[in-house]
Amino acid sequence: MKWDTCDPSEQYLLHLGDDALILGHRLSEWCGHGPILEEDIALSNLALDLVGLARHYYQLAAKRIGSGMTEDRLAYWRGERDFKNHVMVEQPNGDFADTMARQFLFDAFHLLQLEAIEQSPDADLAAIARKALKETTYRAQHSSEWVVRMGDGTEESHSRISAALQRIWPFTDEFFLPAEVDRLAAERGLGPDVQSLREPWLELVREVLAKAQLSLPDMPQKLLRGKSGIHSESLGFLLSEMQGLPRAYPDAQW
Repeated sequence: MKWDTCDPSEQYLLHLGDDALILGHRLSEWCGHGPILEEDIALSNLALDLVGLARHYYQLAAKRIGSGMTEDRLAYWRGERDFKNHVMVEQPNGDFADTMARQFLFDAFHLLQLEAIEQSPDADLAAIARKALKETTYRAQHSSEWVVRMGDGTEESHSRISAALQRIWPFTDEFFLPAEVDRLAAERGLGPDVQSLREPWLELVREVLAKAQLSLPDMPQKLLRGKSGIHSESLGFLLSEMQGLPRAYPDAQW
């Protein structure tokens, strides 16, 4: 199937689902490796929340695509160029500070995105956003608290989170550069004009960084096109691992 020929609402659902699935998979890689037991469990729960959100998007997309489409096929049988997630969410976890910096910057954007989608005239999509907002609010609180805890902590923790923000910051501009999937969604009222989210996002980020005794990173942005299917090499490795079992045993019955 040529995924770019899907209806705009279906493409937008895939974009939203891909962000949730890929970031959820990344967080799941922390299972058994968290810095403390409580955080190990927390990261696993955050991963489950995101994968669950991806399922809601994929189930709705599969229903609208029809022709026997399933959420499993959308997750496991699309190639790298068919995924429309932001490049940030596919980046390797790095150390704990890298993961929290990535999570914090994405959560702030995701919260604003869902608040806009909740107003969509598409009742099914708005219902998913309404439910997801509760979990996303918790995730945003969790990640921002860790940024403050590390930034306003020891010299070592401050140094690590500061360096992590510098590494992740260049990926953030993609949030606000509208790709075709964003433009079509905005035209139909499905989602926001992503450019309008930049200033509210910066306000949220500045507020947390001020509490963390951190400065807004001053780093050149990367020209990224993940929402158009152009990804970093990291996504290929992630999909190879995630999709390996269903592709190796496509007829398996569980």
